[in-house]
Parts: sequence; C-alpha cells; structure tokens
Amino acid sequence: MYDTFSADYDRFVDWQGRLSIELPFTLEQLQTVRAKHVLDAACGTGMHAIALAKRGYLVTGSDLSSGMIERAQANAISAKVKVNFKIAGFGTLANTFGKGNFDALLCLGNSLPHLLTPIALASALADFAMCLKPGGLLLIQNRNFDSVMTHHERWMEPQSHQEGNAEWIFQRFYDFDPDGLLTFNIVTLKREGLGSWDQRIVMSRLRPLLHSELTTALSTAGFEAITSYGNMTGAIFDPESSSNLVLSARLPVSAK
Repeated sequence: MYDTFSADYDRFVDWQGRLSIELPFTLEQLQTVRAKHVLDAACGTGMHAIALAKRGYLVTGSDLSSGMIERAQANAISAKVKVNFKIAGFGTLANTFGKGNFDALLCLGNSLPHLLTPIALASALADFAMCLKPGGLLLIQNRNFDSVMTHHERWMEPQSHQEGNAEWIFQRFYDFDPDGLLTFNIVTLKREGLGSWDQRIVMSRLRPLLHSELTTALSTAGFEAITSYGNMTGAIFDPESSSNLVLSARLPVSAK
C-alpha cells in the first residue's frame, strides 16, 4: 500500500498545519528526557524527523516501505538537513541500528495497528525497548480505536490538495471485517483542470488496538510511567470522544 501511495502522501497530509499542532507537544516530551538521539520508527516521508533535525536533534528514520524512505531522503535533501533514513520494519530496529543507542523513539501516524497479532505487537514493543537507553522515552500516536469500534466509525474526513491546474481528493474509510480486523482504504481522485476524475484505491489491513491492550502490552515489555493523551497537543484521553490515543512511556533507568 505505502509504496504505491508514497508519491501522493505529502499531498494528502497538510504538513505545515500538522506540524504546527504536533511539534510543540513532541518537543515537550523529548525535553523530559533531555533527548538528543531520536529514532522515528515508521517515519513515512520523514517530515517529523526532518522537523526535529532542523531543531538540532540527531535523528534516524526507519520505514518498511522503500517508497516512503525514498521520499523521505528526497525531502531531507530539499530541507538541507541530515537524517539517517533506512528501510527497516518493526521487530528489526535494534538489529539494524544497534541496542541502547536512542534517548527517544517515536511511533506516530497510526503505525502500530499494522501489526495484526498480539505476538507481532509484543515483538515490536520489545524491539523498541532494546533500541532505547535506560530511562528512554517512547511516544506512540494511534487512532482512538476504542471510539472507532464502539461507534462503528467508518468514514474519516476527506482531504484535498491543489497544485497548479491539478486537484486531488483523498477519502479514507474502514471495512469492519468478520475476523475482528479492519481493512483501511484510501480512495484517491485526481483531475487536471475540468477534465474527468481518475480514481485509484489502495488498502491495508489493521488491527484496532484498544487502550487497555496497548497499555498492558507496554507494561509487559518493561515500560513504566505510561501516560495517555487524547491527541498530539496533550489533551486528556477520553475513550468515547478523543480522536487519537497518544501514549508516552519510559524505560526504567536501571534497564539493561
């Protein structure tokens, strides 16, 4: 899905608006552990990593999608900053980048729900822990699936983008599958001028991670000081109405 969608991803996301909202909270969290070396896992096109690099952080970005990493590298060159981007997926990060090398690890943009089993989630969180130094920070941003599943929230707000004579509309929605998983769909409509719309759909399966499961899994992986927020501004988490589930957690200072 993401190799296919990587060319349009930066049209789909309003990065100026998103970073203006999310970056202050992210920086505040990083400052709590005096972070210097940061790993952005599932970094997509690298815009969070690049924004942090501009502020003096030493940033590494990883993503399983080669298309996303290619775009991230191009974005870093355009921004004239140095970020070490590599293709690597959950469960392989410590082997790729070494153990205990990072003060903080970010996993943003609803990335963890792409892990479709509890075993895969446990493996990823253990991998995160191995990447971090003792006392290191983990910051996760997911969709609030407690609300999605309770209210059967299928549709998300459409996004639009214009470049010159070209126009894009992006529509996202879920299929609630019989096995308890979700199929995440993105429909892309594009036209030139007043011409006809070209249509394309990409899809990926997701596992709706609920608050209780994720906090328990973090504790099992050795994290502590687990704090829940409702979005990337630090709002209080409400399982009924929050748009996001954002979790910060720490490794114990005595972690090996």
